[in-house]
Amino acid sequence: MRILISGASGLVGRALQKSLREAKHEVIVLQRGEARPGVATWDPARGTIDLSAAGRIDAVFHLAGDNISARRWSAKKKATILNSRVDGTNLLARSLASLASPPQLFVSASAVGIYGDRGNEGLHEGSTLGDGFLADVCQQWEQAAQPAIDGGVRVVYARFGVILDLAGGALHKMLGPFRLGLGGVLGSGQQWMSWISLADVVAIFHFLLAHQQLAGALNLVAPEAVSNCQFTKAFGRALKRPTILPMPAFLVSLLFGEMGRELLLSSAKVEPQELLRCGFHFRHESLQQLLAELT
Repeated sequence: MRILISGASGLVGRALQKSLREAKHEVIVLQRGEARPGVATWDPARGTIDLSAAGRIDAVFHLAGDNISARRWSAKKKATILNSRVDGTNLLARSLASLASPPQLFVSASAVGIYGDRGNEGLHEGSTLGDGFLADVCQQWEQAAQPAIDGGVRVVYARFGVILDLAGGALHKMLGPFRLGLGGVLGSGQQWMSWISLADVVAIFHFLLAHQQLAGALNLVAPEAVSNCQFTKAFGRALKRPTILPMPAFLVSLLFGEMGRELLLSSAKVEPQELLRCGFHFRHESLQQLLAELT
């Protein structure tokens, strides 16, 4: 198959490119800059896109979006987070729908932040959506893909949990402090963290290519959510380091502001109901299993 990827330089994009090529798919990257073989170009901020270099496209994995955890959320940063997702997704969806032969599949990234801060409530794809900045961003992000649906494309909203891998993302950022014995519980430690391994993310994308019955919202999370306290203890054990330096909620809020409250203190106990219903088998079902393999 000929597969287009946006956000190809990120953690998921790099792993997905490698895996697709190993499976003998042809990968075309969508990025800013000059077009060249194997590369299509766009500039979402300016509303321009050129897919001519891609030729026929069978499937699209849309992973692009501004980094939400790079720094505190100023008003300008929040606008960039929102616009980079909504404008880019809508531009790509409209462009795909206008092709003489639109792709069969459009997987558009989203996040479990769409459910908001929900305490101990078990959440699945049919659950009501939440409130807050990230919930609002994710809802607009998903709505931006509507032109592709209108054009007859099968659209999947990939609602990512926290992707865990030492090559990048949250786990990579935490590795240094935890190795120094500076890891500890955040806030109450009771907030739920819905996570998934990078290997399972890539496997799910391959699964989507083969299972046409999957469309709409899809939770990309492992079957076993963990509390922040459970995660902290498990990561410390895996690294054989103490985890005795808690960070109270007021300090998280002081240091990181709204970003800290939504990313570090909010709780979402999310279930991969649709993936399990369709027979997907997770490689990493438990956090302990994953950490033992990675460390």
